Amino acid sequence: MSDWLQSELTRRLGCRYPVVQTAMGWVADANLVIGTTRAGGFGFLAAATLNTAQTRSEIERVIAATGSRNFGLNFHMFQENAADCVDLAIDFGLKAVSYGRGPDAGTVQRFKDAGILCIPTVGAAKHAIKAVQMGADLITVQGGEGGGHTGGVPSSILLPQVLDAVDVPVIAAGGFATGRGLAAALAAGACGIAMGTRFLMSRESPTPASTLERYLRVKDPQQVRVTLAVDGMRHRMIDNAFINRLENASGLGRLLIALRSAWSWKQQTGMSSAHMLAVLLKVLREEPEALAQAVMAANQPVLLKRSMQDGRPDEGILPSGQVAAAIDQLASCETIISEIVAQAEACLAELYQRHAQPTFERAGVRQ
Repeated sequence: MSDWLQSELTRRLGCRYPVVQTAMGWVADANLVIGTTRAGGFGFLAAATLNTAQTRSEIERVIAATGSRNFGLNFHMFQENAADCVDLAIDFGLKAVSYGRGPDAGTVQRFKDAGILCIPTVGAAKHAIKAVQMGADLITVQGGEGGGHTGGVPSSILLPQVLDAVDVPVIAAGGFATGRGLAAALAAGACGIAMGTRFLMSRESPTPASTLERYLRVKDPQQVRVTLAVDGMRHRMIDNAFINRLENASGLGRLLIALRSAWSWKQQTGMSSAHMLAVLLKVLREEPEALAQAVMAANQPVLLKRSMQDGRPDEGILPSGQVAAAIDQLASCETIISEIVAQAEACLAELYQRHAQPTFERAGVRQ
């Protein structure tokens, strides 16, 4: 590999290529992280949908298969076992953690003391500034094209805004799946790219065939749309029957759907009734009209499980970036990363050659 693709991302994270596989609930398991690591990228294990014992087991699987701790753990502070996730990342000496709804300053300091890099994901420049103030070592910025919870600012606007606003390395996400995208991000000043949908649509992905087929059927980016119906925040996902039903339901209807999801998730995870009741009471006190949204947000894992694990794509949610419409086949992590690397190097070399030509040649003037 040429020096084109060496960056702060590869230097700090210890991977061969500046390509990050993001954490996706029910998708970013040990097998996907192993595939990413072996292919030279940097993978994040998704712990938001795992209990503590499962998280420990998945971490151990990755270490045993790769002989490395150069991968990351993703979690959310609203998880009941968030403290356990923090302890596991530190105890195993993982390279990095990622998060959206971030930990407090004390927890960030614990990571720093343990030599673990903190890499939050943000969708707005103001959030990037706050994350750096809280101690972030690198920032992943996800443009509005990205899947799941996403902001409203396109990557082409958000990336330069954040590059101007912070003094830490920035990873570009949202709409990336090719070497051209990686070359463009590096040329703009990013230290690499992060991809979720491209790795979800890979051969190592644990996503059921019936659900992957639903992703492959998407040919129009407009079919991967934003909805506010799940929890009042922007979610980008593939249009399906469940989202249409949720958007058309009354307030009471949404609450009933949310409570059914909450009860199902409680049974699957062993969540204590006290914890569930505490969440409900807190919302009732602070924002009673948002009860259905809050319950649904706290129990998104069961909505994801229906589609991403049970193989019922029309009964759950299908988080996706719009780039799904540009992906027409599944490939291995090795193929995905090697093709991105080759294309990015070719693009950057061509750009350099064009710049290096004498002025009269670029202008089409003969000697």
